[in-house]
Amino acid sequence: MTAQPDQTGTSAGRIIISVDAMGGDAGPSVVVAGISKSAKKNPEIGFILHGREDVLRKLVARRRVLDGRVAFRDSPDVVTMEDKPSQVVRNGKQTSMWSALDSVREGEAHGAVSCGNTGALMALSMMRLRKLPGVNRPAIAILWPSRNPQGFNIMLDVGADVRADAKDLLQFALMGASYARNGLDLARPRIGLLNVGTEEHKGRAELKEAHGLITEFAEKANFEFVGFVEGSDIPGNKADVIITDGFTGNVAIKTGEGTASLIGDLLRAAFKYSLLSRIASVLAITSLQRLRKRIDPRQVNGGIFLGLNGTVVKSHGGADPTGVSAAVKLAFTLAKSGFAEKLAARVASTVELAQDDGHAASQAEQ
Repeated sequence: MTAQPDQTGTSAGRIIISVDAMGGDAGPSVVVAGISKSAKKNPEIGFILHGREDVLRKLVARRRVLDGRVAFRDSPDVVTMEDKPSQVVRNGKQTSMWSALDSVREGEAHGAVSCGNTGALMALSMMRLRKLPGVNRPAIAILWPSRNPQGFNIMLDVGADVRADAKDLLQFALMGASYARNGLDLARPRIGLLNVGTEEHKGRAELKEAHGLITEFAEKANFEFVGFVEGSDIPGNKADVIITDGFTGNVAIKTGEGTASLIGDLLRAAFKYSLLSRIASVLAITSLQRLRKRIDPRQVNGGIFLGLNGTVVKSHGGADPTGVSAAVKLAFTLAKSGFAEKLAARVASTVELAQDDGHAASQAEQ
């Protein structure tokens, strides 16, 4: 799966990432700067850039590290943050977002990255790539800084769909476990179901039902189910994967981003308070830089769309080059591991298990 070379082609043997270069708040210059950072760090990555070719060629020409590693697909239209997903699905064939997904669909790229409109990206992804057989609702999974040895926990869904019933939450658990194995190299990930308390009698009816379903499938799917977890466990070490509906997950991630920003502002204000505090900040500069990197959301920018026939990573709309580079790295890591194929196999095997259980139960009743 490599892009066909053009005047500025990509070398054979590389992992090819399809990039919607026109999505995002800051425009194509930031996207090109981001993929340039990725190219410097990893010689195995090649790119297909989608957007206005005349604009993109000029930007790429300024980045020597991108020589011979970029192919272009001219797309005159752009999906804006204000566009409704239904309008994009009907009229967005000439957009860079549509084109970026089609490169994955046609097999010329291993994964796609976009900083654009989340709702439109999900709608187009489901239309162009289709859901995996057996998946009812795709989910967006993100990495969250945590106390676990791997440094991050996975949480899903964080906004693909505000609703999720018990069977959806079970599928999220299965897909999250697969992501943990391939993205964090955890052989037997621990799954937690987000609730208002850890007691089994607490929570909505669908959460209690999901608790039973996930418990039933844990051993078959080779993960450990730790039961209900609370909001304080999202960055904790009780679970590796946190399962919730898209409404709750999206609120949580936005709260986390806001809290991280507040901590940064308070630290800066505290170290400017007096001469002694300024001196202290100089003495602690190494530790502060380590902390800043640890809680910097740009370092883990990128939500993976799970449940599709292909790898799609949604970057934050306001991402800077560091954030774009992180999203590209995520797409590359998963593509290199064969994650999409492994996830499809995992979902298919689980559907078969469920059908077998249902058949056995039917036979027992007869």
